[in-house]
Amino acid sequence: MNCLKCNCAYVYEDGIFYVCPECAYEWEINAVEEKLIVKDAYGNVLSDGDSITIIKDLKVKGSSTPLKIGTKVKNIRLVEGDHNIDCKIDGFGAMKLKSEFVKKI
Repeated sequence: MNCLKCNCAYVYEDGIFYVCPECAYEWEINAVEEKLIVKDAYGNVLSDGDSITIIKDLKVKGSSTPLKIGTKVKNIRLVEGDHNIDCKIDGFGAMKLKSEFVKKI
């Protein structure tokens, strides 16, 4: 993290603020929190609460039936990591999906 004012590289955290030792500029940590950007298989940007469709049959560990192509999922939540979509699917329950296998509705 560099200083927003003078671009100094020696910024440090002090409670809920970032502080620049060179110019003494302070700003809230939450003010610059990076937003998670997740895109579906077609490059559409996804956000929390979106509805998606699965574009490929997906095998599910511990289940004898796969998630079928065209399965609709409502009210997704984006999370960090390899499987970056957290959701509930009717008939399967809570599930984590990779964004590369879904399409935004």
